Amino acid sequence: MASSCQALLAAFKDCVLNSECVTKQGNLPSTCLRDHVDELPESCQSLRKATFECKRGMLDMRKRFRGNIVGSRFQFEPEKPAASAPDTLSKPS
Repeated sequence: MASSCQALLAAFKDCVLNSECVTKQGNLPSTCLRDHVDELPESCQSLRKATFECKRGMLDMRKRFRGNIVGSRFQFEPEKPAASAPDTLSKPS
């Protein structure tokens, strides 16, 4: 795949792997994308569409001269897991 779509694809993979369909329901990412698309968060759905548009832009002959703009300006920053809250119920010594 061209480098213009790699950041979008990485963000999409990260989003699906951290979705409730995979983490809480225990489904495979491929199952979530095939059977539970409507249950994915809005951000994952928009990344899915952007990835599709980026791949389609690579094949569009009208965009060959201008470049694939859909994915080229996207910067991927993986989501960091939420830090656990400090233990407030510690026993006094």
